[in-house]
Amino acid sequence: MRLKPDEVNFLGLEVKTSNYTTGDNPLYILDDSQQSMLNELRGKTKVASFTRTSANNYSKKGKKVVLSSWDYKTNKNMGIEEYCKKYNFPIDDITSYKLVSHTGTPFYNIVFKTISEKIKEDLTEEFISNAIKQFIVPAKLRNPINSDDFGRQSFDRLIFTDAHIGMDTNKDGNALYPVKWGEQELMARMEEMVDRTRLCKTSRMLIVDDLGDLLDGWDAQTVRKGHHLPQNMDNKKAFDVALKFKVEMAQMLAEEYDFIQFNNICEDNHSGAFGYIVNSAFKTIIEAQYENRIVVRNHEAFINHYTVFNNHFVITHGKDSKNLKFGFKPHLDPKQIEKIDQYMKYNSLYDGKDIEFSKGDSHQLLLDMASSDDFDYMNYLAFSPSSEWVQTNFKKGRSGFVLQHFNNGNRVINPVFFK
Repeated sequence: MRLKPDEVNFLGLEVKTSNYTTGDNPLYILDDSQQSMLNELRGKTKVASFTRTSANNYSKKGKKVVLSSWDYKTNKNMGIEEYCKKYNFPIDDITSYKLVSHTGTPFYNIVFKTISEKIKEDLTEEFISNAIKQFIVPAKLRNPINSDDFGRQSFDRLIFTDAHIGMDTNKDGNALYPVKWGEQELMARMEEMVDRTRLCKTSRMLIVDDLGDLLDGWDAQTVRKGHHLPQNMDNKKAFDVALKFKVEMAQMLAEEYDFIQFNNICEDNHSGAFGYIVNSAFKTIIEAQYENRIVVRNHEAFINHYTVFNNHFVITHGKDSKNLKFGFKPHLDPKQIEKIDQYMKYNSLYDGKDIEFSKGDSHQLLLDMASSDDFDYMNYLAFSPSSEWVQTNFKKGRSGFVLQHFNNGNRVINPVFFK
């Protein structure tokens, strides 16, 4: 490569004499790293816009890159404000930074606020308190708990997952299968789910499992900050809608059942801490309104379990907020069997009770009762319609929820698909 004098200095190379015969700049042999730095210096490499929660952790297409703070026009280091402006970093989210100048390429080592810190700033205690107060009113209890169902080991179970509240399925108006997914559509589906649960009721006891990704993301990104998401609600609006969705669902179901237990997965790849905040507010409201009649359990671990009579239910979203890039697959394989088996053994779940491993994330209804002799492996379909990305890369897809009915050890599975 022929380099200009300021480019030679920037790359830390030995200065060569110009070729006065041809009038060209001298030639240099560059390695891949130097070539990448030169391209960035010359403005040939676009830098993606992103926010990180750890210092000096920038990458492009899976390869770590150094974002130079050197301004070759002025031959000076940029200030932090200029640096953030150039690389489109949110300067208000910086908690600390340090200029690293002893390396070949000077750069800023920056630590940004975590998602949890940003959530606390946006969803303040006052905001959450005001949101909660509008829902807390004394509940009129219909009748005392009926103990007959408990003697028969009878209960209903409602499973839904991946509501993705706030997702915009047709942001630019060019979706293959355009469909609206806003508050009105969400609440209509919730009412349909409650009505079907009432219609199919076989017991006065109900277990409700929300397997995660209740909200589509925070600041239009997944909890991992992996990529931008098309969304139609800001954070506060999504909080209000999600809380309304959960509270009104519980209130409607409480008119039909004497005892309800909600299990909410709060460790997933879209909602993360945002989902936990919503479910925490939901727990405060509902348990205050329906003391001893409704119990809310918010599960923060990646894999969790609970037991009802002669049944163990192991529940997870299928993918977490930080560690698992791919998570549990739709189809069970030996590696996943071993992972689940270790969890079962650690928690002493092999005690003769029936075991179901329940997961969301895959947006598919795949009920596998044969791949393992020890447990059933159940994938549950999404409550929300497919995103535009899924529509384009795969297919239109189906959405809905699943009802299960247990009576004296017998189980009936009733899938319900939205039209």
